Amino acid sequence: MSVRHEPSSGRSRSLAPRVLVAGRRVDDFPALAPEAERGAVRRVTEVGEEVLGRPCREVAEFGTPELAALVDDLFLTMYVAEGAGLAANQIGVDLRVFVYDCPDDNGVRHVGHLVNPVLELPDPGERRLVDDFEGCLSVPGAAMEVPRTDRATVRGFDRDGKPLVIEGTGYFARCLQHECDHLLGHTYLDRLSRRDRGEALRQMAERREEVFARRVARASRLGHRHPANQPAAPGS
Repeated sequence: MSVRHEPSSGRSRSLAPRVLVAGRRVDDFPALAPEAERGAVRRVTEVGEEVLGRPCREVAEFGTPELAALVDDLFLTMYVAEGAGLAANQIGVDLRVFVYDCPDDNGVRHVGHLVNPVLELPDPGERRLVDDFEGCLSVPGAAMEVPRTDRATVRGFDRDGKPLVIEGTGYFARCLQHECDHLLGHTYLDRLSRRDRGEALRQMAERREEVFARRVARASRLGHRHPANQPAAPGS
């Protein structure tokens, strides 16, 4: 999921804890999650690629170097692409894993990762749908209004197998729903009318190269080389 802001430089501080890491309040946290320091920049897949259109596989083994490296790569790639969340199939890995660094509507920053997440939404009679603009790193340059519930809970595990329950409201709830959609093989385009989907793809065609240039420049500023650009997928 894309976001319109960058984390501020330095470390986050306030009189009250304003950062939740894996659902736990902390008073001090760097602008980029520590995992990013260990990660490698990966190419972000684009709408139309097969890996984005099928459900991801459950992670069967926890605590492995491969799973830790996947989380690290997801964090760094998300920051390079200026995202608020990133799912594993967005870097070509069909496993049920996503990372996030996303604010809620109250300005609280949420940072973490989830393995084998299960999304829980309020009961139909208690749901409040909110239309707001939403972007996706796999649909570079496009943003469209998408209805989402204003609250969401995700149950899953961390990379070592510790159970996690992450609750989100507002924009962060939108992020959690967006990333869980990815792991089911869907992008936010699937929630749009045919007309709006066409408009999103038009925006992508117009702005894609500009977005990619920003990613290359940001990777360089962070001391990394960005993977080579590739043509947009046929039929996207």
